[in-house]
Amino acid sequence: MAGKGGKGRDGGGTIVLKRIEEGGHGHHGGAWKVAYADFVTAMMAFFLLMWLLNATSEEQRRGIADFFSPVNAFGQSTSGAGLPFAGRTPNSTANMLSDSGAMNPSRSVAPARLEIEEMDEQAETVVRSFGQGDGPVAGPGQPAARAPRPSSTDADGPSGDSLTGPETPQAGSPSPAGPAPAPMQVTELTAAEAATALAAAEETAQREAEARAERARQEHATLTRAAEDLRAAVRDDPALAELARQLVVEIVPEGLRIQLLDADRTPMFATGSANPNERVRALIQKVAQVAAKLPNDLSISGHTDATPFRGAQTDRGNWELSAERANTVRRLLADAAIPEARIRSVTGHAARQPLLPDQPAAAGNRRVAITLLRDLPATPESRR
Repeated sequence: MAGKGGKGRDGGGTIVLKRIEEGGHGHHGGAWKVAYADFVTAMMAFFLLMWLLNATSEEQRRGIADFFSPVNAFGQSTSGAGLPFAGRTPNSTANMLSDSGAMNPSRSVAPARLEIEEMDEQAETVVRSFGQGDGPVAGPGQPAARAPRPSSTDADGPSGDSLTGPETPQAGSPSPAGPAPAPMQVTELTAAEAATALAAAEETAQREAEARAERARQEHATLTRAAEDLRAAVRDDPALAELARQLVVEIVPEGLRIQLLDADRTPMFATGSANPNERVRALIQKVAQVAAKLPNDLSISGHTDATPFRGAQTDRGNWELSAERANTVRRLLADAAIPEARIRSVTGHAARQPLLPDQPAAAGNRRVAITLLRDLPATPESRR
């Protein structure tokens, strides 16, 4: 009965579960990943090369090619050209040296730059066009020039990953277009140098002022001696002794002024006339002798009193009379060897500048003034 129930005495039989799994493929390794990565890298380099070829010009591509072509020190051409010394031997007729394989110091064409850099340089060019200077030192109204950007060649060197051409020449090196103009040098003075320069300028100005004052004193002394000589010459001449009181000689800011005055009984000119008498002619001769010893220019002015004068012609009055008398004195001085070039002015003032303002009709207002003009303006120190 035990056999029919399918169970033994021990309480049950053994149950075995069998799972069948399909066997997988064997492990192939990761070599395909490396190959795929190389392929992707090659494609990226290819597309980058195509973009560079499309974005650069012929000159830029030539510069890039020259940069990646190393120089053969033993030949005139680049490496891979063949034999050393460009295939030449000591028996060759041509020269052994050539500079075709040497580096050209000329500036190569700049590679393609970012649009931002181009716009920045265009703006800088526009700003420079409005300035007055165009060099390292900005002129008035021009902004200071910016420092030049270091090129990729300077930053990375010949062996860097730069796309520029051959190394550009350094400052001062010769170029095919000739030497570059030297930049303007701005000299900065220290405080001590500025103080020294200021002291030297003040000392120079003081010396010049002292020299001018000394010349003015000497001129004043010369004019004073001339006045004394003229008074003595008139006083010592018996024919002119009576006219000494009609001669007024004085030092004025303009120079040495000599005035010939009229008197009630001894007039210099006849009434309404510009012809002087003989004694006035002799007196003017004495004045010319003293003036001839000095280099000063002369100014001549004629004056009348306030009495209205009408000549034979209705349009002739005190203005014409004073100017005619001054011009007559000018001719007498010229006849006495005074050059015309020394006569600076001949004027007639009529009765506008009376010698005796309280007595406008007095005879002393009728006069002729001869002034030896100063070369330098009068100063208080020069009158001592």
